[in-house]
Order: sequence, then structure tokens, then C-alpha cells
Amino acid sequence: MPDDVRVGLFLTHQRPAGTDPLAMLDEQLSLVRAARDGGLDSVFGGQHHLSETYAHIQPLPWLARVAAEAGDMTVGTGIHLLALHNPVDTAEAYASLDVICRGRSVFGIGLGYREVEYAAFGIPPEEKLRRFTENLRIVQELWRGEKVHADLPWTRLDGVQAEMRPIAQPPVWMAAHADAAVRRAARLADTWMISPHATTSTIRRQLDLFHAERAAAGRGPLRELPLMREVYCAPTRERAVELARPHLAGKYAVYADWGQDRVLPGNESFRTGYDELAEDRFVVGSPEDCLAALLPWRDELGVNHFVLRTEWAGMPVHDALASLDLIAREIAPVLRTS
Repeated sequence: MPDDVRVGLFLTHQRPAGTDPLAMLDEQLSLVRAARDGGLDSVFGGQHHLSETYAHIQPLPWLARVAAEAGDMTVGTGIHLLALHNPVDTAEAYASLDVICRGRSVFGIGLGYREVEYAAFGIPPEEKLRRFTENLRIVQELWRGEKVHADLPWTRLDGVQAEMRPIAQPPVWMAAHADAAVRRAARLADTWMISPHATTSTIRRQLDLFHAERAAAGRGPLRELPLMREVYCAPTRERAVELARPHLAGKYAVYADWGQDRVLPGNESFRTGYDELAEDRFVVGSPEDCLAALLPWRDELGVNHFVLRTEWAGMPVHDALASLDLIAREIAPVLRTS
């Protein structure tokens, strides 16, 4: 079993069109406070631009507000779309967030998959990987206080140094779906931020790729292996399915519209029924059901940071809070116990 197992919350903060944004803000902050008071270890928020169907708050102002409620929890991005943004702005903005969080931040990054986002930023698809890797290099060099050089179409740096630096180097968690991206995470990031979208069997296979690539690259011991998962917990399995099913099914129908399933390995499709989607992917049930699904990730695969999403757009906040309460009281303590 890995040491120092941590359990955190992923905040969706996506609202259907027409929903009151201030009411949504207050509901999301109530989840942050419940996670803090329940003793959870971390809270994460993600990023999308021009997200059809749902309005999506941007992570930097949102996570700065979350930090005011988070107490000693780690605050992180899951994920920042690094290739879309200027690396100097990214470095200084997320260094600022780390200061606001008193050195307790995680820099979660990924390529993303939505063509509309790359088109909006004027980035041809064939350029996104180069931008991603160069931007990561620049951000990390600026954070280390090095003199940074870059002569690129989107930024030119001639030996510049950043005085706005994080308290410490935030760990870089890289999201990845395809096999090549998993190998990239092994080489370039501190760890792989395991997706909630792929099935357990797919991730088991990809973990072998990840560890082999990391060893080949001469990386040091892996300190954290984080897993994101869709989790809903209720007193009974039947009640959990009843409450989670409509919102999870709706969320993954939107993912199908966005093309999320097209970046997964194999021929997976989200245009299917809930039962098929849930199989080997969602963790929905009683506390005993949820632990039976989550403990093998810890004991067999070495996951030591669980980032759990337990609310989705349109779910009443009291249902999300009820699940979060069970996660904090009955699931997190067991995951942390040998």
C-alpha cells in the first residue's frame, strides 16, 4: 500500500444555461466548506473555453476564491490548457495562486481535446504538441528563477527571469488519455493525473506503459499517483444509482458531443446507455460498494491521491453534499488506513 494516501474533491462548477450564476457559486463554496470540515485533503477545478451546453467558470479566479475557504487543503487545476495560453502569463498567474495557497498548489495540465478551443486561440492542431511542451519548459524555468530563452512564434524571451515565483515548485500533474500521451506524462511531468473517463482495464494496461517509460527516462521515485473518478455514495446502491444516473448520463452525453471519447484508446464511445458507461468506470453505490471499487486502486495499482467528483451539472446541491458527507466519514478514512 502507498504511504500517505490523500482524498480530495473535484468541483465541476458547470451550470446549465439559465442557471443563476451566483446561486451556483454559493452552492460550490458550500461543497468546498463541507470537504474542508470533513477533513478532505485537496480540492481541484478544471478549465474549458466556449463550453457548449454548460457555462464553465475559469480556474484562476475561481481557485483563488476557493483558497479562501479551503483551510489547509491543497488547491489544484485539473486541468489548465497549457498550449492555449502564453507561458509567461501562465507562470506568473499560477505562481500567484501558489502564494495565495501558501505553497499548497498543484499545477495540473493537459492538451485538451476540443477543436473549438484551439480554433478560438488561432492554433493549428499540428502545432499544439510543440506549444504544450515548450510552454511547460518555459513555465518551469521561470519558476526556478533561471534565465529563459525562447524564440518561438508565440513568445520571445531573451534571457528573462521571473521574480514572481511560487513558494515551492508546484508538482506538475499531466492528464493523458492516449498511450503516447501517457508516455509523455511519464517523461515530462511529476506524475500522471489518471482520467475519470477511461475504464479500469484500460488504465491498468497504461500504468505499465507509464512506469516503464518513467524508468527509461531515468526519473526518480514516484511520490504521488493521483486518480480522478466519478463517485456517488448513498446509503444503498439503489439510491445512489437513482440520484447519480440522470446527471452522470447527461454529463457523458455532453462529453460525446465534445469528442472526449475520441481521444480515448481503442474504440470507446460515450454514445451508449448508462449501464454500459458505468461498467468498469463509475463508482456509484453504498459506502461498501464504493470502497470495494476504490481499494484495488490503492492496494494493487499504487494510487495514493484520490480526486473524486461527486456532483455534476444540474444535480441538487443537497444530493451532492449527502454523497460528500459519506465520502468524508466512511470512505476517506478507510482509504487512508493500512
